[in-house]
Amino acid sequence: MREIRVAALPHGLPRADDLAVAEVPIPVAGAGEVLVRNRYFTVFAALRTLLAGMSGPRAGDTLFGPALGEVVSAPSDSGLRAGDLVEHLLGWREYAVVPVGSCLPLDERLPDPLVHLAQGATAYGALTRAVQVRPGETVFVSGGAGSLGSIAGQVARLLGAGRVVGSTGSPWKAERMLTEFGYDEVVPRGSAPEQVDVLFDTVGGDDLRAAIAAARPGARFALVGALSGQLSASGPGTTAPVEIDSFALVLKQIAVTGYSSMGDHAVRGEWLTRIAGRIHFPHERIGGIAAAPQAMQDVLAGRYAGTVIIEV
Repeated sequence: MREIRVAALPHGLPRADDLAVAEVPIPVAGAGEVLVRNRYFTVFAALRTLLAGMSGPRAGDTLFGPALGEVVSAPSDSGLRAGDLVEHLLGWREYAVVPVGSCLPLDERLPDPLVHLAQGATAYGALTRAVQVRPGETVFVSGGAGSLGSIAGQVARLLGAGRVVGSTGSPWKAERMLTEFGYDEVVPRGSAPEQVDVLFDTVGGDDLRAAIAAARPGARFALVGALSGQLSASGPGTTAPVEIDSFALVLKQIAVTGYSSMGDHAVRGEWLTRIAGRIHFPHERIGGIAAAPQAMQDVLAGRYAGTVIIEV
């Protein structure tokens, strides 16, 4: 089988030649493990942080990340059978050995199994837990064309937002945001619409500063990403420093909450039951595992909108 390994730790933004396609024997599942033939996995901007972090993969290690696959073999008492589709976190390889407890059977109610690779649980969780969107409010999504932002605008609308505005630095992405992703308005990167009630922030940096200036009194901010730091060619990829006006936070009584769906055990089920079947999932499908290194470079360069999926 083939898998994608780290050829060299990158300096600055990772490039395709920092990764390598390796041929290795198909692994054998042991007790309590499932052998999965991967069918799809995602390429995501947080790879920059993963490759730069102290606890991330080292040179020679296989990359990992969200994947969908087909069960080849499983323990008889696992509840899984050959042919079942499952979700797990050992993508970037054609076959994976996954602990039984880390294999999640797909919800068959969804018409398209690829929706399981959307970052919908994070979008839904942030907008229902961190900020709790109220009917008629103005929701601003920074980085509105990314894998998170392209879902978050739609989720905000379904939760009752009256006006949904996103930011981007690309004219062609702005067009798709208005025609496909459900946005009412698009503003240039580094700016914000007036009278913001809720911020869903995937960027930080100038977008966060602008949102503070444009916020209504009592606004709520959910910080879910930091693309301004992750995609910085000059920074380490593990920090996203920004100077903000803390006095404005006090005067406007703005509540700022960081949110991650990790550890929120109920959010995935709620997302799948309430929202997942009602959205358009913006994604780009790329054929062949060998295309994954270049896809990573292109994702980090902002050449795609929505989620990038490798069809293995």
